Amino acid sequence: MPERIVIVGAGQAASQAIDMLRKRGYAGALTIIGDEPLAPYQRPPLSKKYLAGLLARDRLTIRHDAFYEDHRVDTRWGHRVVAVDRDRGVVQVDDGDEVPYDMLLLATGSLPRRLTVPGHELAGIFYLRTVDDVDRIRAALTATGRVVVVGGGYIGLEAAATLRDLGVKITVLEMTDRVMNRVVCAQVSRFYEAEHRKRGVELLLEARLEQFVSDQKGDPAHVRAVRCADGREIETDLVIVGVGVLANDGLASAAGLACSNGIVVDEFCRTSDPRIFAAGDCTQHHNRHFGVSVRLESVDNAFEHANTAALNMLGQSTAHDKVPWFWSDQYHLKMIIVGLAQGHDEMVLRGEPGENGFSVCYLKNGELIAIETVNQAKDQMAARKLIAARAKPDRSKLADPNVPLKDIA
Repeated sequence: MPERIVIVGAGQAASQAIDMLRKRGYAGALTIIGDEPLAPYQRPPLSKKYLAGLLARDRLTIRHDAFYEDHRVDTRWGHRVVAVDRDRGVVQVDDGDEVPYDMLLLATGSLPRRLTVPGHELAGIFYLRTVDDVDRIRAALTATGRVVVVGGGYIGLEAAATLRDLGVKITVLEMTDRVMNRVVCAQVSRFYEAEHRKRGVELLLEARLEQFVSDQKGDPAHVRAVRCADGREIETDLVIVGVGVLANDGLASAAGLACSNGIVVDEFCRTSDPRIFAAGDCTQHHNRHFGVSVRLESVDNAFEHANTAALNMLGQSTAHDKVPWFWSDQYHLKMIIVGLAQGHDEMVLRGEPGENGFSVCYLKNGELIAIETVNQAKDQMAARKLIAARAKPDRSKLADPNVPLKDIA
């Protein structure tokens, strides 16, 4: 049993690892170090209720200060780990302190992918990743404001939906031919495009951003418009960029750990150093159920991965073998994706795309491997069990939305 465990990162995975470690009887020294000056908090509401002003900052907190006190955790909020000295078994902190470890958990999450087009340094261009980012966006909004959202993925569309409900004029630029093109099928993309346009969002597809244009008539250090490669200029008061995230694996890479689009871990969350584990968005891991190496960006994965890492750090050999799921809330539409669709050879639509809900099922060699659902809670709940059980459903029943999904195997 390790005497000293250090956790670097302060998000969902870090908080959950602490809970699991103490629940399973770990009584040693436990330190958590996070570079934001507050305890781990939920990120999904940032682009939704928190951006809308419907959720107070303290409601974001995953576990309050009393949890860390009760669990005897040395909390180092507002400090960044600058290096991991594997030979000496210490992490070096930006205040000059060194914290020793017997085992180390890296739960460093992900970082927003940043644009480098001309004008990217102008004021009024925001990324939406932290609670402080959202506070700055809200402070910059005006009642008659105009906002350009760069990127038609989850974050961009969630922010667009939230701000549109507040009456803000929104333009979304997406460089590909459909929104959420990396994560959903064309039918789901087209449905969401129609829903956003119906609510007044100007959605520009195949729009390649060329430049952020400064406000030469007012503040030349502030953005005034975005210019596309075809010459179009869209005037704006501020810009929100949501063009994906990158694994925050720089610390691990600098320490000589194996990294490839994330910190490479085995099924036990162990890195190339047996004393160092990693969990959550920052990792590239092998999913046993689907037989593929993946980097997943979801609360569910961070939660489950952290549990697996904590158990293995305590010597309780446990392989990570979970069917992942993801969600997105836009307007009154709740999309939930269960499983991984890559490699599918058949797609089955359950119901017609519409506000009353529909689902898209993915099959591989007859086996249900993934589902995308819109306002279909029963379908996604049933699919979790069916996918985990490697069910091979009856196609005619699968395509009939009147047949409960739980009854199709």
